[in-house]
Amino acid sequence: MTKENPFTITFGKQPNTQITRYEDVDRIVSSFNAEKPVCQTFLIEGVRGSGKTVLMTTVARQFEEKKDWLVINLNSAMGLLSGLALRLEASCSGTSKIIGTGINVTAAGFGIGVNAEEKTTDSVGIIDGLFNKIVKDKKRVLITIDEALHDDNMRVFASQFQIFVRQDYPVFLIMTGLYENIYGIQNDPGLTFLLRSPKINIGPLSIFQIIKQYKDIFDMNDEDAKKLARFTKGYAFAFQALGVVYWEKRQNGMEAVLTAYDELLDDFVYKKIWSALSDNERRIVLSMTDDEIKTGDVCKELSMNPGTFSRYRDQLVHKGIIESKRYGYVSLVLPRFNRIVTNYVF
Repeated sequence: MTKENPFTITFGKQPNTQITRYEDVDRIVSSFNAEKPVCQTFLIEGVRGSGKTVLMTTVARQFEEKKDWLVINLNSAMGLLSGLALRLEASCSGTSKIIGTGINVTAAGFGIGVNAEEKTTDSVGIIDGLFNKIVKDKKRVLITIDEALHDDNMRVFASQFQIFVRQDYPVFLIMTGLYENIYGIQNDPGLTFLLRSPKINIGPLSIFQIIKQYKDIFDMNDEDAKKLARFTKGYAFAFQALGVVYWEKRQNGMEAVLTAYDELLDDFVYKKIWSALSDNERRIVLSMTDDEIKTGDVCKELSMNPGTFSRYRDQLVHKGIIESKRYGYVSLVLPRFNRIVTNYVF
């Protein structure tokens, strides 16, 4: 067993111990690597802590190792087109000549002024010029955007990205986001081309792989590893969080481990997930336990007609909060979610 804790609860950081979603990684990589790609965008959707960023980062790192690819990581909270121009120029030249001569990004974030030359060149003009060089060099560009937002910034960027694709530029895009943001982007009247983009809905990790990781790292037998893995329900953040606290507190017993585990789930993800739910969505969650329950029983307890329940159930399923594996039944996807969020209600 290693001396340092191999798990992490830091969002955005590639864990030292992780479970690779091989099928999803291969699907994206093989699609983008094709001589004539049938798609140039992938949308990765899932609840907070489901592993969206880890999947995207795993794919990006594979392309970073290829000499004929440039990988550009953009911040969704900043000007996306101006950011692309700056980072693309830096990747092509090794250092940014734009930054070296001075820039002036407009308040909207889409214009770049090259002050030293006393002229203004918009970001699209800069990108067009760079892509001419990229095409000649027979390279491709992968753009990644984590936690994409449905706002004017994204609307302008995505509209221009569509133009880049029409111009046959070798440009590819991966975006991650919550269900409501990805849904808003795809269904924006000006961005309907994204409706045709393949979408990956992040599901639970392989319990088999979680068991194997826990067994190897903690040097435990099969049965103990299975018991520990069941507490995660395959939820990616839970796999890391339980690993962190079990590493640090297992000598104090499982009660101490689970108390610390619940605190991490609460502080890092569940409060944020809960705050984004509507009142009726919260009522449904509070009526459930970790076990599967009949939808009829939920409707009866909440005095909710089946039509109304179905609407909110579908929203919770899309958001990755509950699932319906068989007709007439629902269950919570997130481990220990009900027992934690119950404490939010006074």
